[in-house]
Amino acid sequence: MFVTLLIRKERVKLLIGLLLVLAILLLTPLLNLPGRLAAVVGPGERLVPIYYVETGKKKVAFSFDASWGAERTEKIIKILRDNQIKTTFFLTGFWVEAYPDYVKLIAKEGHEIGNHTLTHPHMNNLTAEEISREIKEVEQMIEKVSGQKTSLFRPPFGEYSNHVIETISGLGYTSVQWSIDSLDWKNLTAEEITERVTSRAHKGAIILFHNNGLYTADALPEIIDYYRRHKYSIVPVSELLFKDNYYIDPHSGAQIKEKKR
Repeated sequence: MFVTLLIRKERVKLLIGLLLVLAILLLTPLLNLPGRLAAVVGPGERLVPIYYVETGKKKVAFSFDASWGAERTEKIIKILRDNQIKTTFFLTGFWVEAYPDYVKLIAKEGHEIGNHTLTHPHMNNLTAEEISREIKEVEQMIEKVSGQKTSLFRPPFGEYSNHVIETISGLGYTSVQWSIDSLDWKNLTAEEITERVTSRAHKGAIILFHNNGLYTADALPEIIDYYRRHKYSIVPVSELLFKDNYYIDPHSGAQIKEKKR
């Protein structure tokens, strides 16, 4: 009797398992499971922006994202001017529209301008056509106001996918992230910002600031002094990057120069 019950239980388990497999097979086309799984794991290699440059040279790039507000921008530009530093400003379209005089000033001071999209959207939710519109419209706005043609892109919220990066690359852009985040947008104190940015210093770093961080301008002089005392050059992002014969490590986001064979 006991053996018979065990056999029946095993048959029930097997039947339930077969029914589950059948249900999955029937529901897969309806739920688009292959497409959903592909969106998660992605076909082939994982694509990432450049987070930093693997280099033996003591160089770092300062970068400023500009999306909301501008009242602290002029103070930041003055500090950079006084220290003879050129950086990269990633601008959104609605910021360019609201503050064209600052866009002109950034360009006049010799800073590089990067593309930060038209409306600061979540890029992973956009089609290729929508991504192209986000990039091309602000590209035209920046060129009209400043005379600069953009070639560097930073995704809003640091959000990207293979689809996003492939589309951006197809538009002729290099996607750039960061390896040191000042977190100035959280309204950290000047001391906290300085500690974050200096304690994480490394060769080839791309450092993220915001043009209107509450205490960014207050922290900048000490940060600049730290990097200068430790013999780092501070350059725009494009001067830090390798232009050709490189690959991007899919795990770390390091831009690595290919060795000559």
